[in-house]
Amino acid sequence: MFLPPFERCPHRKAAFFKTILIMKSGFALRIFISAFILRLVPVFLTYSLGIGLDDMFQYDMLARSLASGNGFRWYAHDDLKLLEAYVDFDLSSVDYDPLRGVPTSFRAPLYPAFLALIYLVTGARAGRFFAARLIQAGLSALLAPMTYQVSRLLLSPLPEGEGRVRVNSRLSPKLESAAVISAWIIACYPLLIIYPIGLATENLFFLLVLAAFYFLLRIPDSQSSISNPSPSTLYSLLSGFFLALAALTRSVILPFAGLAVLWTWFILKQKRGAVLMALTILILISPWMVRNSLLHHKLSGIESSMGYNLYLGYYPEGNGSFIFGPSLDLIPILDDSERDQLGTQKALEFIRTEPGRFLPLALNRLAFFFGLEKRVLMYFYSNNLLGYIPKPLLLAIAGIFLLPFVFIAASAALGLALIRPHPGALLLYLLLFAYILPHVLILSEDRFHLAIVPYLTILAAQTWAGGWRGFSNRWRESLTGKIVISIALLAVLLLFLNWGFELSRDADKIVALLGPTGNQTYFPY
Repeated sequence: MFLPPFERCPHRKAAFFKTILIMKSGFALRIFISAFILRLVPVFLTYSLGIGLDDMFQYDMLARSLASGNGFRWYAHDDLKLLEAYVDFDLSSVDYDPLRGVPTSFRAPLYPAFLALIYLVTGARAGRFFAARLIQAGLSALLAPMTYQVSRLLLSPLPEGEGRVRVNSRLSPKLESAAVISAWIIACYPLLIIYPIGLATENLFFLLVLAAFYFLLRIPDSQSSISNPSPSTLYSLLSGFFLALAALTRSVILPFAGLAVLWTWFILKQKRGAVLMALTILILISPWMVRNSLLHHKLSGIESSMGYNLYLGYYPEGNGSFIFGPSLDLIPILDDSERDQLGTQKALEFIRTEPGRFLPLALNRLAFFFGLEKRVLMYFYSNNLLGYIPKPLLLAIAGIFLLPFVFIAASAALGLALIRPHPGALLLYLLLFAYILPHVLILSEDRFHLAIVPYLTILAAQTWAGGWRGFSNRWRESLTGKIVISIALLAVLLLFLNWGFELSRDADKIVALLGPTGNQTYFPY
């Protein structure tokens, strides 16, 4: 169902692979340019568009404060006035400075700092959003060539013995085609094309995680000799550097950072590299943790949003995902430490009151994580931000945005059965596990899976390039092959059951959106 019909036409298949190899020269640059051009389209179409969601407003506040020299602060008087009609802020628990606002640790620092650098150049005028979107389009476009490079490392076999080098080796036509296909999918992925128009951490986070993963894969690739350990040392340092930057953007990646250090130590037997990686991460994130600890007079992490997220994730009338209404309950508290403590306390009370909800909520969050990418589209269309769209065109747009993840996720589940055991494959499993688990235990939305789409795409492209013969060979070779293929087929079935249940659950909203006043149904995010 998810495979191209190359197996039925060997000549077409050979011609396809030959074309792929011809395209290889300079491919990384061409795919970047193509991805960048695609992302420029929505950026220029939204030239004068402001910002809407509260997350974007908060990042903009922090960036403007940093750019003006006031530090990592938010909710100065002018910003507070914009929100006082919606939120009754409690100023009694903080030393409030109307001109500078309140120092905060609620958000991780790197993305606001990234925006602040842009604002320092462009100024805090209305055009700052367009400038940020332009740069974010470039960062997002880099995902395509990076996915190509990661795919070549992840899918290619590593020569045995010391002095092994694979990076510039020639891949088999099937693996090269898989790398090219995965890059094109990321270049053309609809939601990734429009994401740069939002002020969101994902625009920085996706690339930082992918860069860290790339350099981690280069560590076993670079063991040139015992007397010359510099290549693996460099890649260990670069891995730690990008993991730290990713954590300073969204701290949810920290569990994977810890597992990556253990992977380097125990799987690659690179103790020196593991220590250097861990030290790099600690050195880069510690100053911000010290800053937050001094701010709150207690040991603090990179961000203090855990209590808020736990409160939403275990709210009695909630479903494990973000829900409007309760999302405003803790916002009036401007003391981050107090908000975090209260949110955690309430979440624990919710769990103790109804412990039987813990497992169903976890399963709900897993379902939301792999859900259809329709939440953003439903919000923007229902709030009349796109105007009225006729039903046939609206269905076509919905298909364009929803179907890519359906095919990629289902094909990636099959691809997991084809990938052979090796250190890079184990690293991929660790990433998927360490990134998904926190969302299953705390809070989940469909947009959170976008961070792993490049890796799913690599697995999916391997499935498409391998054809049915790959599954046939895997099935026949051993009992293990039969087991992993059976598990993969079960995963595909569960994915489609999840999407079917989701469409059934939201049927009333979908019907309303397709109606004559669907653009004015005003669904909350």
